[in-house]
Amino acid sequence: MMKSFVKSLSRTQKKLVLLGMDLALVALALLIAAIAQENAFPGGAWFRQAVPVLATLLPSAAAISILLGIPRIQLKAYEISAMSRSAAATLALAAILGLICTLFQPLLRPGGVVVFALAFLVLTVTTRLVLLQALLAIYRDTESHCRVLIYGAGTTGMQLALALKAHNQITAVAFVDDNQVLQGTTVAGLTVHAPKELDRLLGYHSIERVLIAIPSLSPPRQAQIARRIANAGVEVQAVPSFAQLVGAETLTDSLAPVLPSSLLGREQVDSALSGIVNAYTGKNVMISGAGGSIGSELCRQILNCNPARLVLLELSEYALYNIDNELRTLAEGMNCEIVPVLGTVTDRRQVRTALEEYDVQVVLHAAAYKHVPLIEANVVAGLANNVLGTATIAQEAAAHGVERFILVSTDKAVRPVGVMGASKRLAELVVGDTARRCQAEGRGSIFAIVRFGNVLGSSGSVIPLFREQIARGGPVTLTHPDVTRYFMTVNEATQLVLCAGTMAKGGEIYVLDMGKPVKISELARRVIETSGYTVRDAANPHGDIDIAITGLRPGEKLHEQLAVGADLGRTANSKIFIAEEAAVSEFQVARALQSLRKALATGDPDLVRAEAMRWVNINLEQVQDQTKRL
Repeated sequence: MMKSFVKSLSRTQKKLVLLGMDLALVALALLIAAIAQENAFPGGAWFRQAVPVLATLLPSAAAISILLGIPRIQLKAYEISAMSRSAAATLALAAILGLICTLFQPLLRPGGVVVFALAFLVLTVTTRLVLLQALLAIYRDTESHCRVLIYGAGTTGMQLALALKAHNQITAVAFVDDNQVLQGTTVAGLTVHAPKELDRLLGYHSIERVLIAIPSLSPPRQAQIARRIANAGVEVQAVPSFAQLVGAETLTDSLAPVLPSSLLGREQVDSALSGIVNAYTGKNVMISGAGGSIGSELCRQILNCNPARLVLLELSEYALYNIDNELRTLAEGMNCEIVPVLGTVTDRRQVRTALEEYDVQVVLHAAAYKHVPLIEANVVAGLANNVLGTATIAQEAAAHGVERFILVSTDKAVRPVGVMGASKRLAELVVGDTARRCQAEGRGSIFAIVRFGNVLGSSGSVIPLFREQIARGGPVTLTHPDVTRYFMTVNEATQLVLCAGTMAKGGEIYVLDMGKPVKISELARRVIETSGYTVRDAANPHGDIDIAITGLRPGEKLHEQLAVGADLGRTANSKIFIAEEAAVSEFQVARALQSLRKALATGDPDLVRAEAMRWVNINLEQVQDQTKRL
């Protein structure tokens, strides 16, 4: 009821209440001064003399208070500057009282006027502070509020505690600080405790949230404190300093998300689309696997080239829905038709229909199952999609007479040891064979391959995995302490894929400059450190996150290669090379596809794996022999 009454008061009414309170305090201060002067309660004669004095003093007090704006100051904003206004009003009022007592009515002696001034100032300040606490208590009793503990009793912590005092729904109950000098003292009305008491304080005070108010603390140290608090089941937040909030100091970016590209330790490839836009402008472009990491970025990059039509072929309804919505938003105001096609590259009739109905001129084939452990566990599905799916879309694209067909491949296709790499190598053979047949038959279709390594930040790549493991408290898992991989950002890779597609003449295997291979153990350390933690190992037993070695998984290699041979031919683009790998015969490719189809028809994963690896090894031997002769 009291809360409702307070809320029902208008701002003007609240000002009048404060003004009336001050006027009442003038009379009370005058009485206190008289008692102090006479050392006894004054008699009736004094009260009769006080009436005319108050008749002059009260209107003066009201005028001074209104002039200084004291009634307009909210209780929760009543602090040092507001107290100085009250002090000024007190001095003015004391001067008026002294003048009255000297010239007209000797109600108080000079000493009594001083007592009046002191009493009035103390009463004014005290009643406002008491009234504020009373109102806060009323609100807290009727509203749920959060009990917080502040970690750090320095300048930022003290300012935070003072700011929270006026908050209706947050109550700061204590400080914790590493500084032994502060421990046991009282700061902003709160006791400062040692960190060793943290667990007890959390339970004893029913703390719901801990605010780390030490902006100068290093991110790893902040992370250690936050982890300890989070393990106790309490929410934790870090706050910047007040000087940082108002711009007097630069806000630290240590807690901001770290871009994957910054973890490579090398400069990012800057290959803008200028110069290759015309190759895709006004074209009807189909992107298979349009909802995947590479496929979706290819869509965005192609859209910048102003194609006439963008055909999105995607097996996943959810992924297709997302990329279709995104591209339609990006394409607003552009003369580009977005066509979502829900389907798979293994469906020959659907692929043929899409190519013909939308008059596709350029195909970027990015659809593939790429997660090594999953394909090792699903051999039949992996090879059917990656090999036969590639054969289907490549053959239908050639029959339709597309201008260009670019296969997005991987470094795992070089000397593969697992099913995923084998499937991509066989896909490369299929596309290479299609390129040679088109050239032999005099068709204008150009088929080429672009091969590169891992893409940072893509689904299933190591950095998102590491971050998920760190968020769970670790450990971060590595398959081998010495394993290395090539890495490139998705933006780099897709721009170079499009660039390679414009320079292709037919049958080339383009290899992107991936820089030096990155040691995964070093990458894991960088991800842990940029997340604000430290690695726990023999050298640092008190670190935050462990790194665990799990062993190489089936189908994985210790080190990847980008080409069978050591020599790579140069192109007009310094970041794109050509793998000098001898071609294999059309007969061998046909036999490999025929054998693989027969094996897939049995549904026996062991037979399918053995058949795929057999043809890959045969091809590797042939390529090595032919490369030596070349």
